[in-house]
Amino acid sequence: MLYTSGTTALPKGAMMTHLALAHEYASAVEALDLREDDRPVHALPLYHSAQTHVFLLPYLAVGAENTLVDGPDPAVLFDLVEAGRADSLFAPPTVWIGLADHPEFATRDLSALRKAYYGASIMPVPVLERLRARLPELRFYNCFGQSEIGPLATVLGPDEHEGRMDSCGRPVRHVEARVVDENGDDVPDGTPGEIVYRSPQLCEGYWNKPEETRAAFRNGWFHSGDLAVRDAEGYYTIVDRLKDVINSGGVLVASRQVEDALYTHPGVAEAAVIGLPDERWIETVTAVVVPRGGVTETELLAHAREKLPTSRPPSASTSSPNCPATRAARSSSAN
Repeated sequence: MLYTSGTTALPKGAMMTHLALAHEYASAVEALDLREDDRPVHALPLYHSAQTHVFLLPYLAVGAENTLVDGPDPAVLFDLVEAGRADSLFAPPTVWIGLADHPEFATRDLSALRKAYYGASIMPVPVLERLRARLPELRFYNCFGQSEIGPLATVLGPDEHEGRMDSCGRPVRHVEARVVDENGDDVPDGTPGEIVYRSPQLCEGYWNKPEETRAAFRNGWFHSGDLAVRDAEGYYTIVDRLKDVINSGGVLVASRQVEDALYTHPGVAEAAVIGLPDERWIETVTAVVVPRGGVTETELLAHAREKLPTSRPPSASTSSPNCPATRAARSSSAN
């Protein structure tokens, strides 16, 4: 039983069969190039489906030597890499941000680190660019999926990042994927829609939740709840969770787009963009920011206006530009 994270509701138990997990392990070994001579370090809790079912158990299956640590403490991870005990690391973007911001990141010898896996949430492109600039020989893999599919669904390999660093890659060996509209029909390449899956890796349904199971499994496909775009080469880019898209004045704003714009400012350590209720705009685009270097709200709003596109809904007046940055007026700071 893999419990979902509960981002859309109370956690649900995804019922996994041994056969489903066996397929997922085989997909992980192939897509992530897991090898016997790798030296992975596992720094996330093992209740996390990705840490256990994408990395620890598949790595045990290929016979690699695994090191488990209590948590992603940068000093501990740097020590392991410098001592030659770790050359492979999986971490979500928040951990990679913490490593990149650590004072010793620029001075420690991290040349032994060969494989960097990231996933569990969307990696801000500016952060990924900073990591690659510091460690140009490090091979990055973007891992995307969800608990219901074991959880690995797509991978962007290290040789596929150029020109598409915001992509989550293509489906792994045992996964089929499509992007569909609200009727379940395929949308043209380049058009946002819900990504759906068909795979032997999928769960049997949700424990004691028949209605939620029927809602998720429709017409032979599992509906992920993720908004994605597929390009002509078969690469997928996750725009947002369907329920996280912000409806501001009739214009749908992807929180990821605003977050990526904020991360290009050196005064932003971390940022999360949400929608708050607004009498005029339905929802107002709101950034919760961990600042550094004394950056002000006014500076960040100006920076966002410069980086983000301006659009107007059909009913908007010319004097009230419907711009995500313009309406990100309630920019909160968290220290």
